[in-house]
Amino acid sequence: MTSRTFFALMISLQTWLLACSNPATADIPVIVPLHEYENSILDSGGKLLEEQAALNIHFYDLDLNVNPADSTISGVVNTQAHVTGKTGRFAAHLDTVFTVSEVIYHKTDEADIPLGFYHENGLVVAKLPGVLDAGSHLSLSIHYSGRPRKAPNPPWEGGFTWERTRDGKPWIGVSCQVNGADIWWPVKDHPSDRPDSVSLRITVPEEVMAVSNGVLRSAVQHQPGTRTFHWVTNAPISNYAVSMNIGPYAEITRPFQSVSGEVFPIIFWALPENRERAEELMGQVVDHMRFFENLLGPYPFRHEKYGVAEAPFFGMEHQTIIAYGAGYEDDTVFDTGSGFDDLHHHELSHEWWGNFVTAYDWKDFWIHEGFGTYMQPLYAEHLHGKEQYRYFMKRIYERIENNMAIAPEESRTTREMFEGRDIYMKGAWVLHSLRKLIGDDDFFRSLRKMTYPDGLPVDTGDPETGKRPSVPSRYTDTDEFIAIAQEIAGRDLGWFFDAYLRYSTLPELQEQTHENGLILTWSVPSGRDFPMPVEVWDGEELQMVVPDGESVITVSRPEALRVDPHNKVLRAGMFQ
Repeated sequence: MTSRTFFALMISLQTWLLACSNPATADIPVIVPLHEYENSILDSGGKLLEEQAALNIHFYDLDLNVNPADSTISGVVNTQAHVTGKTGRFAAHLDTVFTVSEVIYHKTDEADIPLGFYHENGLVVAKLPGVLDAGSHLSLSIHYSGRPRKAPNPPWEGGFTWERTRDGKPWIGVSCQVNGADIWWPVKDHPSDRPDSVSLRITVPEEVMAVSNGVLRSAVQHQPGTRTFHWVTNAPISNYAVSMNIGPYAEITRPFQSVSGEVFPIIFWALPENRERAEELMGQVVDHMRFFENLLGPYPFRHEKYGVAEAPFFGMEHQTIIAYGAGYEDDTVFDTGSGFDDLHHHELSHEWWGNFVTAYDWKDFWIHEGFGTYMQPLYAEHLHGKEQYRYFMKRIYERIENNMAIAPEESRTTREMFEGRDIYMKGAWVLHSLRKLIGDDDFFRSLRKMTYPDGLPVDTGDPETGKRPSVPSRYTDTDEFIAIAQEIAGRDLGWFFDAYLRYSTLPELQEQTHENGLILTWSVPSGRDFPMPVEVWDGEELQMVVPDGESVITVSRPEALRVDPHNKVLRAGMFQ
């Protein structure tokens, strides 16, 4: 047995041990009783209520009226859940700007039961008719109405965005990733529980249409002057990825053949005045989809659709219906001159990183944003080669703030993780440096195993439609990615991830001149060993060295000396 084979076996054992101690089944999130719970209406995640921990939500049914005339919404949300622990109360998050009129408990073959409830500090708490035991089922509806918060800076500070088109028709979007879905519907506002499916019935003025997640089941005309659009998604979905876009849209559809062999629709809903620009952008949309499928595996939601809706704000990765507001311009996010719509590319990346592979706790949110951000320089490399890739990475580095650890080990809320841009920018650079450390082959295999750890279904599906069974979306965390990378690379990488993910400060590479050459020393915040190799160029020869603070690197031409000439290794003080 070779040493590499032996280490691979040891890493496989470590992977199994990590799975056994995964925070998703251990002590994250922290569960607290109602009297100790402190709710922040404009935040999401963190500690979990006992009453909510006792339920595994499997279905939401939203039936909402959206009234642009007075910027209000009203309706009812039904929650269905499997009871996993004994509870006598139900609790849902809902913003205090809404009025709850009634809470109804449904029981099969029995009359509905109105429940006593209170709505305080962003929580709707109802006393159930009796104590529910683990293994039972709950169905409960909350009727509510009100004027939702207007988004002050969407999508980062979310809420509803109420706009009008050039000809005065309503144009409406909603964003809530940072604030939580409870700013527009009653929900278990925690990332650790995603419903298996969601139904949305959205009633709007007949002059506009409502587009949403999943598949359109029906569009029903009512009197006087309204229409109800019924959308259903049958895939696990994060609460913040449930959304709707409302406007007088023109619909553009292109069939796309997946690498799986299936054909699914790509649909762009554009404002009528931008139809031609949207049709032109469709070429990029298709190219982006093909790039991601080749890199990461089949589009996860091909049993439904891939949708893009022109939105009255910049953008957001709502599942199967991303919000797009880049104005049909290229390079609006990173300003690199790479010649592609990086906003669309970034939001599409989240169909894999975020919507398909989802962090169980916000502490691991860099898996959504860092991975999603790194996809844009990879695409620039795909289009233009290494030099453009390197320039793109330089632009990303310039936005690193080093104000937080991007993968802390304790549970976090959204606001705690959105302090600055490091989960995006530093996260992308961690992947860049990992790629250089373990090599392209192992790196890209690691990405693919993160998206499809067990490969694709072997079932060929329905012989008439060609539809294969969908691969379930899944939860993940940082420890899983570390284990995957170690297993594939066949070596310990704990030192690498510890230095880059668990501390806010970057490693520093110290250079000391010596009469015979150069001495390099790593200084890392953890104080642990950091055997990160770097390249050294002296004008004649490229050496690969591991700085140890002692060894002298012989340099033929000191005046031509360059350490890490291609900026492969993330560290403090780069590009100075």
